[in-house]
Amino acid sequence: MKKAVKPHAGKEIHIVLDNLSTHTTPDVKAWLAKNPHVHFHFTPVGSSWLNQNETWFGIITRQSIRRGTFSSVRVLVQQIHDYIDSWNENAKPFTWTATAGEVLAKVRLVTANVRKLVNNNDN
Repeated sequence: MKKAVKPHAGKEIHIVLDNLSTHTTPDVKAWLAKNPHVHFHFTPVGSSWLNQNETWFGIITRQSIRRGTFSSVRVLVQQIHDYIDSWNENAKPFTWTATAGEVLAKVRLVTANVRKLVNNNDN
């Protein structure tokens, strides 16, 4: 965080994070208290599919890393850099294609399935 924030000294900085518990440790809270211009915003629990970074990591994992054999960390890192370079040659922004109705339908389906699981475990 220090490296990321330093070039933007004196500016309000807003950072969107998932709800990983390491983002709210006492050390992090103390650092934020000393840096009141830095603001953390957390995505809802279980909503990693909303995060476009998660989408990107899924793509690079599926297309470049999974099932790969790498003789060293250096080779793996080079593979990642090569993939990113190739991706960036024809990069296009991600387009959100789901409608609000489709998203809400998925939420209802997941909610119903979770309720079934919980009810089955109560028996």
